Amino acid sequence: MKTFKKLPMRLTLLAAPLLLAGCASLSGNGGIAPVQDAAKAHLGASLVAATTDKDLDSIDQRVSELLAKPLTADAAVQMALLNNRGLQASLQELGVAEAEMVQASRMPNPGFSITKLRRGDEREIERGFSFDLGHLVALPLTRQLESRRFAAVQRSVAMEMLSLAAETRKAFYAAVAAEQMAGYMRDVRGTADAGAEMAKRLAQAGNWTKLQQARQHGFFSEAVLNVARADAARVSTRERLTRLLGLWGAQAAYTLPSRLPELPAEPQDQPDIEQTAMASRLDVQAAKTTVEATAKYLGLSKVTRFINVFELGYQRNTSNEAPRQTGYELSVEIPLFDWGDARIAKAEGLYMQSVHRAAKTAVDARSEVREAYQGYRSAYDIARHYRDDIVPTAKRVSDENVLLYNGMFISVFELLADARAQIAAVNGSIEALRDFWVARSDLDMALVGKPSLGGSGPSASVAGTGGGAAAH
Repeated sequence: MKTFKKLPMRLTLLAAPLLLAGCASLSGNGGIAPVQDAAKAHLGASLVAATTDKDLDSIDQRVSELLAKPLTADAAVQMALLNNRGLQASLQELGVAEAEMVQASRMPNPGFSITKLRRGDEREIERGFSFDLGHLVALPLTRQLESRRFAAVQRSVAMEMLSLAAETRKAFYAAVAAEQMAGYMRDVRGTADAGAEMAKRLAQAGNWTKLQQARQHGFFSEAVLNVARADAARVSTRERLTRLLGLWGAQAAYTLPSRLPELPAEPQDQPDIEQTAMASRLDVQAAKTTVEATAKYLGLSKVTRFINVFELGYQRNTSNEAPRQTGYELSVEIPLFDWGDARIAKAEGLYMQSVHRAAKTAVDARSEVREAYQGYRSAYDIARHYRDDIVPTAKRVSDENVLLYNGMFISVFELLADARAQIAAVNGSIEALRDFWVARSDLDMALVGKPSLGGSGPSASVAGTGGGAAAH
């Protein structure tokens, strides 16, 4: 009897540290702080989770401020982080994960039962108090497991946020390039239109043959076709950017710059880029966290292998026909049929699976950052070659041909052929500059997360704009 009398006190002393540790509370910001820090560190942008009407009003005001002037790449990224509803939905996942972590860190509520029985004039009242000791034993490991899972969710959402920023930058450069290409094609069409009108008058005066007029009209028709292609690409790339920015209605009439940013004087030189990526990539860190969490799960499975249900209860029964009864009830599940070996095998399989996936993530990350850097350097070299050689050469040839044409040393057909070559050179220059800035965005993303390499649909459609001119 003395042993049983001391048992509640001993259990209380044993559980006191765990009870204090289990009094976890919510952060109040939905666990968004690490994601906000990543946005500030990698993008220099702010991030807000819209959970109230006040938050939405604040976001709308900030978006209006950004839309008041021509959009820049940084402004587009900031707008996407605030206004993209897909990202906002993912930010709410942080609150869910934090709630699960806090819930796993808290002690379960004790149970109390009361039973009132009546047999004739006899009335019996049974009172019971129970507490789940199995949860108490597993609490420290369960809390560590959920904490690591919460950290993995934070990294996952941060990586989604950075990926959205990279895609927004790429969409911005594609949209600006399409606007620039469309403007150039409209200028070419204006020139071709004036040439076609002059050819028509010369033909009517008998100074041009029908063949000469037909060739000039062909150049005009080609210019009209290129304008249509450029406008289609402009609409496509602009709408993609609009979707990423989360804009609609009057907001979609935002203003883009008329030209792409100029090429930097020198490309970035990063000889230790793989080491940098291994230290900073969020997907690599998330894979490591998953391995550690799975290892903790394996340890948890071993600790609770023989403890599926372990409850301690206190009972106090009274009756008006008999003396009061008091005592304790202890129940343990007997591992007669299920010894927990299947759960151990499952945990070990999950652990090795996470190890191999982490290794694959590291291998892929090294390859992706190398590919992104090589793409960036190649895109820089190509854009510089267009800027320093191809376009200036095409302009010099065009200037010389105009002088020769004015001196009647070459025919109008040679002048038209030169005009087509110059159009192709300018188109190629715009596309090369666009590809450089897209490659730069891919490289920035490859240093912090998984990039989407290999080009994009909008870029391909813009590239088709100059195809007609180059083919002739």
